[in-house]
Amino acid sequence: MTELTMTDDLTVTRDDAVATLTLNRPQSHNAINIGMYRALPGLVAELEADAAVKVVVLRGAGERSFASGADITEFEAERSDAVKAKNYNAKVAAAERALEGMTKPTIAMIHGYCIGGGAGLALACDMRFADTRAKLAITPAKLGLVYSLESTKRVVDLAGPSRAKWILMSGQQIQARRAVELGLVDEVVEPEELEDYTYDFARVITTRAQFSVRAGKEMVRRVLGGQVRDDQETLDLRNSSFETEDFAEGVRSFLEKRPPEFRWS
Repeated sequence: MTELTMTDDLTVTRDDAVATLTLNRPQSHNAINIGMYRALPGLVAELEADAAVKVVVLRGAGERSFASGADITEFEAERSDAVKAKNYNAKVAAAERALEGMTKPTIAMIHGYCIGGGAGLALACDMRFADTRAKLAITPAKLGLVYSLESTKRVVDLAGPSRAKWILMSGQQIQARRAVELGLVDEVVEPEELEDYTYDFARVITTRAQFSVRAGKEMVRRVLGGQVRDDQETLDLRNSSFETEDFAEGVRSFLEKRPPEFRWS
């Protein structure tokens, strides 16, 4: 495994084509401080630009938590008035947008607590895999805060409007298997299986045609944005796949009855 970047509270490592972005404050259940929110867009940009990286896994350090939320000990200094709160919220939004805006697939690996700001980052990823001990909660109603429209949309897109209201209005902790029923989590496995399950799936994605993987992600993004018919951009995206070496390799490997060896990245 190769270490790419390290800060005090965030680490980025790469194992072949799978990069891992770790929230690294296990002593505080990986509570997310303002420095982490500031650093995340830059780290995500590094991963986006690294041609060797095909999939990114977001996780928390240790075994107790993915992330227990934003670091409440900073609230008085960082969110004590409207101006400070506006600046703080902008940093949070930028971090979540950076994750959501990646062209490469992202997977949140959730163990233990995934609360508040932790859930915000997890929901900005493409997929969420959790262990049976995981607990999720979105908690603005317990703190007298208002969730942003972008963050609310992610909940609605996954859970639907009425369930999103239940999640937001109650702020209750949601057990992993219930989170699957609500649409917040995609897979639940036993704690000792989570890491292998997540990275095995990530490695499967790295063996697929990356043009197809990223184009599929873009098509889903457009559907969630309200597009219901092809426009010239989506037609061009689809038609251009026929001109890639990966398409030629996919056809060759099928006819030759062998696994494909895709090269595009």
